[in-house]
Amino acid sequence: MAPEDSTTRVRRPQRADARRNFDTLLEAAREVFARDGAAASLEEVARRAGVNIATLYRNFPTRQHLFEAVYLDEVAALSEKAAELEDLDPWEALATWLRQFVSYATTKKAIFDALNHQDPMFVAARELIHTAGEPLLARAQDAGSAREDVSFDDVLFLVRGISGADAVEPAQRDRVLGMALDGVRKQKG
Repeated sequence: MAPEDSTTRVRRPQRADARRNFDTLLEAAREVFARDGAAASLEEVARRAGVNIATLYRNFPTRQHLFEAVYLDEVAALSEKAAELEDLDPWEALATWLRQFVSYATTKKAIFDALNHQDPMFVAARELIHTAGEPLLARAQDAGSAREDVSFDDVLFLVRGISGADAVEPAQRDRVLGMALDGVRKQKG
């Protein structure tokens, strides 16, 4: 699912220069929302992207459109990451994907409340996360690396708890994720 998917109201532009502006605005919005929350200044997003506010509104007519595009872009990146990890050891693939998921969820936390959780866009994104992550867990379980009694929903619950904590330094978040992964990993012996 990419931002231009039918589940979102925003379309990625066709012209190369317009696509660059679109992508730069998404990256700037991701950073500004992660730092300042959902109420962050759209003028700050435009400034950080190096474009004027009219360019922002031409691409994202409302704040909600920008929230949705950032969210879907993150989900698309998670899905692509899962596909890229097929050649890794099953446990390493799962752990690598979950580390990226924590980063995604930390960014998403800033705009999570602004999204309509019943909207088809949000529901489709949630399904895509499951489609990307469940096979990674199943592969790790089949290889004997992950506990068999753990479901993908259990893993998401753990990861969401870690990424949902306020005022956590990245190093602490990474340590806590490591401890959570130790709980998912099948113990040898």
